[in-house]
Amino acid sequence: MAELIGSILILLGAIFLFSAGLGMLRMPDAFTRLQAGTKASTLGNMLVLSGVAFYHPGWSLKLLIVIYFVLLTNPISSHALARAAHAIGVPMTRATVTDALRDARETDRSAR
Repeated sequence: MAELIGSILILLGAIFLFSAGLGMLRMPDAFTRLQAGTKASTLGNMLVLSGVAFYHPGWSLKLLIVIYFVLLTNPISSHALARAAHAIGVPMTRATVTDALRDARETDRSAR
Protein backbone atom coordinates (compact mmCIF):
# COMPACT_ATOMS: atom_id res chain seq x y z
CA MET A 1 0.00 0.00 0.00
CA ALA A 2 2.86 2.38 0.81
CA GLU A 3 4.35 1.77 -2.64
CA LEU A 4 1.04 2.67 -4.29
CA ILE A 5 0.75 5.95 -2.34
CA GLY A 6 4.40 6.72 -3.09
CA SER A 7 3.89 6.02 -6.78
CA ILE A 8 0.80 8.24 -6.93
CA LEU A 9 2.63 11.09 -5.20
CA ILE A 10 5.61 10.76 -7.53
CA LEU A 11 3.31 10.70 -10.57
CA LEU A 12 1.44 13.80 -9.39
CA GLY A 13 4.77 15.51 -8.72
CA ALA A 14 5.99 14.62 -12.19
CA ILE A 15 2.81 16.11 -13.68
CA PHE A 16 3.38 19.37 -11.81
CA LEU A 17 7.05 19.43 -12.83
CA PHE A 18 6.02 18.87 -16.44
CA SER A 19 3.51 21.72 -16.21
CA ALA A 20 6.26 23.94 -14.79
CA GLY A 21 8.44 23.17 -17.79
CA LEU A 22 5.54 23.73 -20.14
CA GLY A 23 4.79 27.04 -18.44
CA MET A 24 8.39 28.10 -18.90
CA LEU A 25 8.05 27.48 -22.62
CA ARG A 26 4.58 28.91 -23.17
CA MET A 27 4.45 32.06 -21.04
CA PRO A 28 4.98 35.38 -22.85
CA ASP A 29 7.52 37.17 -20.62
CA ALA A 30 10.14 36.58 -17.96
CA PHE A 31 7.89 37.48 -15.06
CA THR A 32 5.12 35.03 -15.89
CA ARG A 33 7.72 32.36 -16.68
CA LEU A 34 9.21 32.84 -13.22
CA GLN A 35 5.80 32.51 -11.62
CA ALA A 36 4.86 29.40 -13.58
CA GLY A 37 8.20 27.75 -12.98
CA THR A 38 8.38 28.52 -9.29
CA LYS A 39 4.89 27.61 -8.11
CA ALA A 40 4.53 24.39 -10.06
CA SER A 41 8.08 23.19 -9.48
CA THR A 42 7.84 23.82 -5.73
CA LEU A 43 4.70 21.71 -5.46
CA GLY A 44 6.10 19.10 -7.87
CA ASN A 45 9.32 18.73 -5.92
CA MET A 46 7.42 18.44 -2.65
CA LEU A 47 5.17 15.71 -4.05
CA VAL A 48 8.06 13.74 -5.57
CA LEU A 49 10.06 13.92 -2.35
CA SER A 50 7.00 12.89 -0.33
CA GLY A 51 6.55 9.92 -2.66
CA VAL A 52 10.17 8.92 -2.19
CA ALA A 53 9.62 9.08 1.58
CA PHE A 54 6.96 6.37 1.21
CA TYR A 55 9.45 4.16 -0.65
CA HIS A 56 12.27 4.78 1.83
CA PRO A 57 10.80 5.52 5.29
CA GLY A 58 14.28 5.76 6.81
CA TRP A 59 14.96 8.85 4.71
CA SER A 60 11.85 10.70 5.88
CA LEU A 61 13.60 13.20 8.14
CA LYS A 62 16.20 14.04 5.51
CA LEU A 63 13.52 14.40 2.84
CA LEU A 64 11.45 16.61 5.14
CA ILE A 65 14.48 18.88 5.56
CA VAL A 66 14.93 19.01 1.77
CA ILE A 67 11.21 19.80 1.32
CA TYR A 68 11.51 22.61 3.86
CA PHE A 69 14.59 23.95 2.05
CA VAL A 70 12.79 23.89 -1.32
CA LEU A 71 9.70 25.52 0.20
CA LEU A 72 11.86 28.25 1.70
CA THR A 73 14.28 28.98 -1.14
CA ASN A 74 12.19 28.68 -4.33
CA PRO A 75 9.89 31.64 -3.64
CA ILE A 76 12.74 33.79 -2.30
CA SER A 77 14.96 33.16 -5.32
CA SER A 78 12.06 33.75 -7.70
CA HIS A 79 11.27 37.04 -5.97
CA ALA A 80 14.89 38.15 -6.18
CA LEU A 81 15.11 37.24 -9.87
CA ALA A 82 11.88 39.10 -10.66
CA ARG A 83 13.04 42.21 -8.81
CA ALA A 84 16.38 42.11 -10.63
CA ALA A 85 14.65 41.67 -13.99
CA HIS A 86 12.39 44.62 -13.22
CA ALA A 87 15.33 46.75 -12.11
CA ILE A 88 17.26 46.22 -15.35
CA GLY A 89 14.17 46.89 -17.44
CA VAL A 90 13.17 43.49 -18.78
CA PRO A 91 9.97 44.24 -20.73
CA MET A 92 6.61 42.90 -19.65
CA THR A 93 4.11 41.49 -22.08
CA ARG A 94 1.70 43.98 -23.63
CA ALA A 95 -1.19 42.21 -21.93
CA THR A 96 0.11 43.33 -18.52
CA VAL A 97 -2.38 45.79 -17.09
CA THR A 98 -0.60 47.12 -14.01
CA ASP A 99 2.96 47.38 -12.79
CA ALA A 100 2.60 47.65 -9.02
CA LEU A 101 6.35 47.90 -8.40
CA ARG A 102 6.70 50.82 -10.83
CA ASP A 103 3.66 52.51 -9.30
CA ALA A 104 5.08 52.10 -5.78
CA ARG A 105 8.43 53.55 -6.84
CA GLU A 106 6.73 56.54 -8.48
CA THR A 107 4.67 57.12 -5.33
CA ASP A 108 7.83 57.01 -3.21
CA ARG A 109 9.60 59.48 -5.52
CA SER A 110 6.70 61.92 -5.54
CA ALA A 111 6.46 61.79 -1.71
CA ARG A 112 10.06 62.96 -1.32
